[in-house]
Amino acid sequence: MIPHRGDYRPRVVDAELASLLDAGGAVLVEGPRACGKTATARFAASSEVNLDADLRARAAGLLDAAVLLDGDRPRLIDEWQFVPEVWNQVRRAVDESGGRPGSFILTGSAVPADDATRHSGAGRILRLRMRPMSLAESGYSSGDISLARLFAGEHARAAESRLTVRDIADLVSVGGWPGLQSRTVGAALATLRGYLADTARADLPRVDGVRRDPARIRRVMQSLARYTATQVSARAIAADVGGSDGTIKYQTVLDYMDALSRVFVVEDLPAWAPALRSRSRLREAPKRHFVDPSLAVAALGTRPERLMREVDTLGLLFESLVVRDLRIYAQAMDAEVFHYHDNTGLEADAVVQGLDGTWGAFEVQLGLAAIDAAADALLRMAARVDVDRHGAPSVLAVISGWGYGYRRPDGVSVIPIGTLAP
Repeated sequence: MIPHRGDYRPRVVDAELASLLDAGGAVLVEGPRACGKTATARFAASSEVNLDADLRARAAGLLDAAVLLDGDRPRLIDEWQFVPEVWNQVRRAVDESGGRPGSFILTGSAVPADDATRHSGAGRILRLRMRPMSLAESGYSSGDISLARLFAGEHARAAESRLTVRDIADLVSVGGWPGLQSRTVGAALATLRGYLADTARADLPRVDGVRRDPARIRRVMQSLARYTATQVSARAIAADVGGSDGTIKYQTVLDYMDALSRVFVVEDLPAWAPALRSRSRLREAPKRHFVDPSLAVAALGTRPERLMREVDTLGLLFESLVVRDLRIYAQAMDAEVFHYHDNTGLEADAVVQGLDGTWGAFEVQLGLAAIDAAADALLRMAARVDVDRHGAPSVLAVISGWGYGYRRPDGVSVIPIGTLAP
């Protein structure tokens, strides 16, 4: 569990932001609206301007973006995309300072469609991805088992996690949004339904100026929610969306999904492509995930009580929660998260691979009944990877909703999600 510091709720990316500010002249913190970017950046900044809320500053910046850079350093420029020219002004200021580190922090909740000008920031403006809070950050994990220490060879060991199936249903419904942690589940879901409505009506047009049908966007999000944590294709989503106007073109679905990724609402999980020792063939399709499982719950229009009766759906949403947390913890150790799926049906819900090539595979099981089968699948999957090319896995683990944390005699760890931390 991460300790609090005053009124600010510490985040895993705090250390990453500090490190990047030491390394470069400017840092861009990107992520979905309301995930805590501003609070995190403000905690590290000495001055700020908010281009989302301060309309006078935005108007001045549109006339002369350089005026937005005046202030003590590090200078926070919040929601920079409202004045795109500020990107070039920051780049020039970093160049003119001789690359002095820690001068600017930019935050953004959307990636502008015309991203070409941003390439000029290479080497000057470093990027940091931020997501809603993990369970370790929101206080629902004891933190007894560290992902980084698992990769370093430490065995999993934790006292029994007290999370229940109802707790899991509530956690996937409220999500990791800092502003919703003290709200009731019903109030949180009402807010998140509004979040998705705003995304369809207002956020996507800001990305590229394209006017899309908000009703169709909402139907695409509902379909994505139904297929959370699966490798559903854009063609299948197009057929699923349908409606009185008939099936929409799958190219339109691809356009919607690209726009949703630009505002960080969806975040697909790419397939891992290791060299194999068997004749198995890898399936390259990504798994579909929202950046936080609560958005899928809101898109489905459901509630925890219903999710507890629909165990399969709750299991997929739990997998999405685990992927969210693994992404946060993996990023802190310079690693990425993938999934594995081959043509024989063998899969691993998550594969964490570091920049140094070390890797570990994880299966996600909400309950405890299928742990033996999940552990067997991980062992069979690991046996197919060419260890001469990739090395032996640093960790194989089943992540569960509750229970004890321990290492089995076969080497597979069992990790309750309420004990996992960076």
